[in-house]
Amino acid sequence: MTDAGDPPNPDSAGNAPYRVLARKYRPSSFDDLIGQEAVVRTVSNAFETGRIPQAWILTGVRGVGKTTTARILARALNYEMPDGSVKGPTIHMPTLGVHCQAIMESRHMDVLEMDAASHTGVDDVRQINDSVRYAPASARYKVYIIDEVHMLSTAAFNAFLKTLEEPPEHAKFVFATTEIRKVPVTVLSRCQRFDLRRVEADVLMKHLANIAAKENVEIEPEALGIIARAAEGSVRDSLSLLDQAIAHAAGTVKADAVRQMLGLADRTRVIDLFDSLVRGDIAAAFKEFREQYDVGADPIVVLSDLAEFVNFVTRVKIVPATADNVAYGETERVRARDFASKISMRVLSRMWQMLLKGITEVQAATRPAAAAEMVLVRIAYVADLPTPDEAIRMLEQNGGGSPVVSGGSAARSAPSAPVASAAPVRMPTASPSSFGGGAARPQMAAPVPDPQAAAPQLRITSFTQLVALAGQKRDIMTKSALEGDMRLVRFEEGRLEVALEPNASKTMISELARKFELWTGRRWTVIVSNEQGQPTLRSVNQAAKQQHARTAEADPRVQEVLSRFPGAKVVEVRRLAPEAPETNINADYGSDDPPDGSDGDDDL
Repeated sequence: MTDAGDPPNPDSAGNAPYRVLARKYRPSSFDDLIGQEAVVRTVSNAFETGRIPQAWILTGVRGVGKTTTARILARALNYEMPDGSVKGPTIHMPTLGVHCQAIMESRHMDVLEMDAASHTGVDDVRQINDSVRYAPASARYKVYIIDEVHMLSTAAFNAFLKTLEEPPEHAKFVFATTEIRKVPVTVLSRCQRFDLRRVEADVLMKHLANIAAKENVEIEPEALGIIARAAEGSVRDSLSLLDQAIAHAAGTVKADAVRQMLGLADRTRVIDLFDSLVRGDIAAAFKEFREQYDVGADPIVVLSDLAEFVNFVTRVKIVPATADNVAYGETERVRARDFASKISMRVLSRMWQMLLKGITEVQAATRPAAAAEMVLVRIAYVADLPTPDEAIRMLEQNGGGSPVVSGGSAARSAPSAPVASAAPVRMPTASPSSFGGGAARPQMAAPVPDPQAAAPQLRITSFTQLVALAGQKRDIMTKSALEGDMRLVRFEEGRLEVALEPNASKTMISELARKFELWTGRRWTVIVSNEQGQPTLRSVNQAAKQQHARTAEADPRVQEVLSRFPGAKVVEVRRLAPEAPETNINADYGSDDPPDGSDGDDDL
């Protein structure tokens, strides 16, 4: 797969000059295009059925292959073998045809390439309008490739409209642009549009690995992943970075050398920094950040890499299959899975928001390193504090007193567990003064106490109490699983035996014993049974609601209302608690019944 660009001219010593990889391995056929299967399929079907439009417009970010695809289109439109075996346009071009070499080298007289960035005026378009009337000299079609077409002036676009709408049968137009929004709608409506997508990182890795093999260059897979992610879907950028990495390494291309070349922080060290922050260990976070800064890491890059890892952990938490992407290192994927299972979505979301705001602050600061340290302090102090509605709820639960943040919050207990291989320390806890004007101070480098010693002994005598405890701890996932996915078989204090619904998550069981032990302060055993078990609590509640609705519909008063409003139905039956009577009134009657003589039963 060689380039279609300028032919290599030998120097005075007879050696061909070096060509950069982005030009040397530029695709010359549709088979060489990577990551653009939709474009290839559409063009192939159009050629086979003869439905070839008069104009295409290719759009996408830099380096995805817009100009290269335009040249391949021109070659496919004019593909012709010397023996005349090919009678029309085709995407199958196994060998060079009569016009292929000249088209790929941009010197064919019937394929005109124009850079709209340097030819923006109406006079340039008028020259095209004048020449388009003449038949091609040797090729099948006259093809006009206009790069960066959005740079044309308004007058130039207007001059193009009539020719673009009704061109001669022998003329085809191929436009390329990175700013599709700047192209007038009148032009877009006359073209068939192709959006060239960013190339996925794993696809780029395979492409770079093949090129490295052809160049006889040894490169670590992790280094390929770093280059592929840094290219952000651009094939040209990835090849330029690979070229630079080969020159920088002067031998085997290692991941550390690529990080140093790109000014990136060590990915493992970024993960260690993340670990320190979620544990509230500001001293360890400061130490890790300063060590990265001392070896040359840019504070903005460190925070950006930290935000990228927060995003990766969040995606792994939502879609666990994300951790199977080989574009990420093995260590990064393993630890992301570990973090995703232990850190709540609330913590991850808050860290992301604070990092975005912090990166902007660091960019505007006169001392970026100091500003970055303050961002880390803010994250460690605030990232795991309760939200305002949670704080209000805890105030109400404690009778209006100060909320006890560390006493019973399951959301806080999850990140506080030791993660990965870091030393176990306690998460920052908020003192009562933190809600009354004082500053919360994290407790650093303190060992995590044993769950049985830390949590008070809590007696749970029924399965419903266990479900209620999960709701009290605000663990919605566990509460939902207990109610809807598990059928109770046997229950004893410290032992739970359940049968699973067909759609239940199998990974939940391994976490239940740990959570129950953390909540109750005693060891628990959770067993999955093959017995049928009792109905799920959710199905029991639904059956009760349906029964209440049927009872309500049978009431004569409700039937009268339904008869007066055709189409109405009973949606929900609510139980209204009786109002608490005043003490002095009840004292006069000598009983706890309300003075109206009612028994306080529910009203419909």
